[in-house]
Amino acid sequence: MASSSHNQPRFSYKITILLLVFTSLQLSSSTPSKSCLTPSSSKVIIAGNSTILSENRTFVLGFFNTSEESKWYLGIWYASIPTPTYVWVANRETPLSSRDASSLEIDGGKLTVKDNRDSRCDVVWESADGDFEGEGDVKLQEDGDLVLMDARGVVRWRSFDFPADTFLPGMNLTVGQTLTCWKSSNDPAPGKYSLRLRPPDYGEVELLADNNRMYWSSGNWTGNIFSGVPEMTLPYIYKFYFTNPFTETATFGYTETMTQQKPLTRFNIDSSGKIKQYTWSPQTEFWNMFWSEPENPCRVYGLCGDLGFCNAKSMVNPCKCFDGFQPLDGVGWGAGDFSAGCRRVGDDACSNDDKFEEIGDMTFDPEKIEALSGSRSDCERKCLSNCSCMALSYNPKTNSCKNYFGKLLNLGNSSSDLGIIQDSLNIRVHKGVIRKKIGVKTIILITTITSFLAIASIAIIILIILRKKMIKRKKLEEESVFPVTNLKVFTYKELHAATNGFSEQLGHGGFGAVFSGKVDSTLVAVKRLERPGGGEKEFRAEVCTIGNIQHVNLVRLIGFCSEESHRLLVYDYMPNGPLSSYLKNNGRTLDWEARFRIAIGTARGIAYLHEECRNCIIHCDIKPENILLDKDFSAKVSDFGLAKLIGRDFSRVLATMRGTWGYVAPEWISGVAITTKADVYSYGMTLLEILGGRRNVEGPPPEGGGGGESGSNEKWFFPPWAARRITEGDVAAVVDERLAGEYDVEEVERVGLVAVWCIQDEEATRPTMGMVVKMLEGVVEVAVPPPPKLLQALVSGESFRGVGGNSQNDTISRASDDESLSGMR
Repeated sequence: MASSSHNQPRFSYKITILLLVFTSLQLSSSTPSKSCLTPSSSKVIIAGNSTILSENRTFVLGFFNTSEESKWYLGIWYASIPTPTYVWVANRETPLSSRDASSLEIDGGKLTVKDNRDSRCDVVWESADGDFEGEGDVKLQEDGDLVLMDARGVVRWRSFDFPADTFLPGMNLTVGQTLTCWKSSNDPAPGKYSLRLRPPDYGEVELLADNNRMYWSSGNWTGNIFSGVPEMTLPYIYKFYFTNPFTETATFGYTETMTQQKPLTRFNIDSSGKIKQYTWSPQTEFWNMFWSEPENPCRVYGLCGDLGFCNAKSMVNPCKCFDGFQPLDGVGWGAGDFSAGCRRVGDDACSNDDKFEEIGDMTFDPEKIEALSGSRSDCERKCLSNCSCMALSYNPKTNSCKNYFGKLLNLGNSSSDLGIIQDSLNIRVHKGVIRKKIGVKTIILITTITSFLAIASIAIIILIILRKKMIKRKKLEEESVFPVTNLKVFTYKELHAATNGFSEQLGHGGFGAVFSGKVDSTLVAVKRLERPGGGEKEFRAEVCTIGNIQHVNLVRLIGFCSEESHRLLVYDYMPNGPLSSYLKNNGRTLDWEARFRIAIGTARGIAYLHEECRNCIIHCDIKPENILLDKDFSAKVSDFGLAKLIGRDFSRVLATMRGTWGYVAPEWISGVAITTKADVYSYGMTLLEILGGRRNVEGPPPEGGGGGESGSNEKWFFPPWAARRITEGDVAAVVDERLAGEYDVEEVERVGLVAVWCIQDEEATRPTMGMVVKMLEGVVEVAVPPPPKLLQALVSGESFRGVGGNSQNDTISRASDDESLSGMR
């Protein structure tokens, strides 16, 4: 008993130890993994579907997905617009699999994004160390910047210092920072293209591919703008700044010049390798693209990937695969990510039986080149012996060739600054299926098929008859869409014959080409819309706008064709072409009498549209390219594809921003509904060009900017310089030197003053087009106008700089008819 009593405490002690071990194991099994932070050391900011809004509800922070439900990202997007537009993404490379199990937390001076599935709490993204301890907080600012603050409210980290693909007002681009595009329109993962300050000088901005190959540059900073971006001069929306350029502390950025009703605006690097500028129009609920570079998509290095052919004139997308090839990544190709390139159809293994198909002269960038001498067969044999040899070029004059190994990039790319070569290329393809001899069984099969075809022929004949009836009925239906009676409806066959198979092209624009032709021995200009479905709206606008109106200063629409997918417009032929062809130093010029007659004729045509038609018509794209000259040099306003009709009971109309750079009124830029005064502004800009015999923008600005007193420094951007001279009474300095003083001084002064009145900042200050006609004719006295403040800001040296554009042919929407009907000659 004594022994038992003695062992009892020891037994109890062992039990206690076992219980402690068991409890310890239980606690250990429920302890989070190493990456999981305990509640006491972290602060949850948002989780699941919760969000954070900026003060005025412009931006929202939260978790989102694009096309795949299993991929979720922490990001910032616009909260006030219906179109999802993301400006920053945190975990671009490591998407979350579920929103419900996702959270954003603060721990140890860092922001962390966690995947909390199955209590794992894996950290999939974390910010740079904010270098503080204790409590912190997060705030989404009104400019879209996400900031991490310590307990005293001092900002320790901000998203603006770590941008994604979007450059917002107030954000700075500094040395070491890079904006990188999305992989595709649906995949936020880092793509192939990025933007940064170009090392080692840091005095310009560059776009580069993932192999650090630069394919576009802004040019050096001149003190006011980048030399390669003359559009920065027009003071519409932005004020640009570049502090400490050409140093390692260089900082580039921009702000909005508008103080009230600021539009939502952004610059974006998209998956196609372009930098684009957008502004949101609340009336149309649409992102208006004002500017993009590079203009030619095929300048983007490696855009179409290996063996992908780039066609800059393609209306749908620029990248194609040759016959016998197909996209390597069909899904990505359809989403706009062409980087995977093309591969051969069928068996991808190479063979000595492969053949070479000549695809003609083009530029390309091979991975490896091997030069050889010998016959063509020797070159082909050498290439076929190596599976990595994908193409060759042969020169019969020198009896030599070049074999190309590995990837072939930039096929068809016409840019000369990508460091690529040009040659007649022969690409390696499968030899194909060899035809086999026909046997008895095959003959029996053919006999059976012939019998079947005989029966099917009857059915085909019936179908052809029914099809003709359907085409006839469809033609009647299409004709009923256009409520006009004085236009001739042509068949496609008629216009094909009239233009000799569309063989004589006169010009080309964004929506199609213009060809010369003859209809009943009368010369005509036929405009063929080439974009499938893309120009339907403009086609109908053109027909319905000028189909029922006639005026001596409006180009006459003779007829149209709307047959199946064909859309063609037939106009009077203008033998002297567009006004724009006389505004260049190419020897062609006009005397003052012709210029004055063109100025008044154009004004009368626009005034007729505004004030004399049953419905007021706003042209929306007045510029020298759209003023055509007949055999007597009389002006004819043309190209009504962007025109807007408004009833007499209304004064404004919503219009998507798609006019031409340099002619667009300031109010249109801000996205408000426009009035006829938008045409007045465009006419004023055109009038300055008629007076000066030149384009409003000629080449890049000179080194050092344009704020000096010398004419060479100012006159490269004509309107502000000309407006100041005119209002100071020195209109003679503005007149085209080629006139050699042979002009009517009174008429010149009148034209100059009217031009400045037309380009006033405020709509209400500009005259109507009817009043413009009276002022030009001398019926109404013309007072001296005040200089336009926005343009005058450039002359006075103020720091207003905006993205506008040159007056030659840069369009706000590349889809608009840039050259319009300028080929009608």
